[in-house]
Amino acid sequence: PNAVIAIEDRRFRGHFGIDPIGLFRAAAANATAGRLVQGGSTITQQLAKNLFLTPERTIQRKLQEAVLAIWLESQFSKDEILQLYLNRVYFGAGATGIEKAAVAYYRKSARELSLGEAAILAGLLRAPATYSPINHPDAAAGRAKLVIAAMADVGLITKKEAETALASPGEIAASNYVPSTQHIVDWLNEQLPDLVKHYSQSIIIETTIDAKLQSFAERALRKRLNEDGKKLAASEGALVILDTSGAIKAMVGGKSYRRSQFNRVTKAKRQPGSAFKPFVYLAAIEAGFTPETIEVDEPVRLGSWVPENYKQQYMGPVTLRKALALSLNTVAVKLSSYVGPPAVVEAAHRLGILSPLGKDASIALGTSEVTLLELTDAMVPFANGGTPVVPFAITRIRSRDGVLLYERAGDGFQPVVTSQAIAAMNDMLRAVVTEGTARRAQFGSFDIAGKTGTSQNYRDAWFVGYTPYYVAGVWVGNDDNSPTRKVTGGSIPTAIWKDVMEVAHEGLDPAPLPYSTGSDGDYFAYGDEFDTGPDGDNGGLLSALESLFGTEKAEKKEKKKKRPTAFDWREKVGESR
Repeated sequence: PNAVIAIEDRRFRGHFGIDPIGLFRAAAANATAGRLVQGGSTITQQLAKNLFLTPERTIQRKLQEAVLAIWLESQFSKDEILQLYLNRVYFGAGATGIEKAAVAYYRKSARELSLGEAAILAGLLRAPATYSPINHPDAAAGRAKLVIAAMADVGLITKKEAETALASPGEIAASNYVPSTQHIVDWLNEQLPDLVKHYSQSIIIETTIDAKLQSFAERALRKRLNEDGKKLAASEGALVILDTSGAIKAMVGGKSYRRSQFNRVTKAKRQPGSAFKPFVYLAAIEAGFTPETIEVDEPVRLGSWVPENYKQQYMGPVTLRKALALSLNTVAVKLSSYVGPPAVVEAAHRLGILSPLGKDASIALGTSEVTLLELTDAMVPFANGGTPVVPFAITRIRSRDGVLLYERAGDGFQPVVTSQAIAAMNDMLRAVVTEGTARRAQFGSFDIAGKTGTSQNYRDAWFVGYTPYYVAGVWVGNDDNSPTRKVTGGSIPTAIWKDVMEVAHEGLDPAPLPYSTGSDGDYFAYGDEFDTGPDGDNGGLLSALESLFGTEKAEKKEKKKKRPTAFDWREKVGESR
């Protein structure tokens, strides 16, 4: 309690609910800054706000807050007010109340907290996401030092106690932080400041997470890594499942949250290897190639670079379908050289890859680093008929008394890939599962497509696969980037993918992916078409661009023959989560 008093309301024991000195200082600071930088609210005022008021910041509400604070002081003792406040204030990570926060962050009672630990928790009150000891340990430590200094300044601790706490950074670190819902809670909390500006009171968050699937996914990943991973020197993994609208159904950021709070779904950038090839093939399809196009699998030399196939074997003439199914590196490099690396990068960005990508020949083999979330997200258009999405998990936020604080609107994105191209891509990526490197991903009679990936020296193994219902991505490797014992995308990642996706599809009826083949052999897809005209020109793209950017901008983009990318759509409608 003393840590909270020192940093939040140092004159708490002496005022009558409002602090005239604090209000004067806040007014002076706001006048100097020319904007609202300090609120001047006492602990009693904050309690009044949490108990009775909505979070908007208006003069009328501040007056109501002050009146209620004075009333609370007349009805309750200082200790009772402090207890009520500490039991209702939000500390981040889904923890409301000091006792829950102590258990969540340190796995102990609030009575057992050290001075440094108490300072960390008190520091969270100003901005739980900003001062999270897990996501922002330096900021949390800096804030804790301010708390300790404030305690010493008002005489709540001795100078020696302050020096001891400040000299013990290990005491300040929340190394035992283990919330019940693990990595996904951290990610949700990172979204909150963008969705609700002021949420000091208790809030109710509605999400897209499937609790049963989330729990199973955590167990499935851990089981495979403990069994197969241990034998093959693969110590870590990550998994994420999205539906075709971008809603996240499950997210597992690592094998053990207790040992590592790092979220490998959203924060780890690794080389995707051949899992990046769908964007190479999409660029080729859009340039006029088809799944039946014959290309020669043979040794290739580009300057001093000699890319090789997985087993250094070559098959001669093969269709693009077979080349992708078997993940032949030479064919991917040839296609990239035909269309140009910039076209491959543009295709990847258009579908949802946001990380910077190299524009050299090696892009064909996935040498540019991406996160698992963005790679999985970028495969969603193949499953939904061509529309890019923004991954999200929060759908609605309410105050505890039912006031709606946030409600997610749709992305408003339009298709960025033609139905013909989607049909061709699904045909080839389906072959990866039926006759290629991801055969073990098959279950039931569901229509499945996807792509495996293995980076150089077996450092990263991936599988991103999809059905008409869900898109899931799995990564397996080591945090220190050390090689595994020949773990490929078609082994542990695909096995984990199948384990989890079988559960995700319980109760669902098999349905076809958005592709078919006409009697004349031409590919077509169901759903709304984004017609780009005959012979691969930009045809009907102009009208679509006009609706998004206005006629003048559309004409400029039409002249440049530039397709809209995920960046374009998000700039227009705003990136919602």
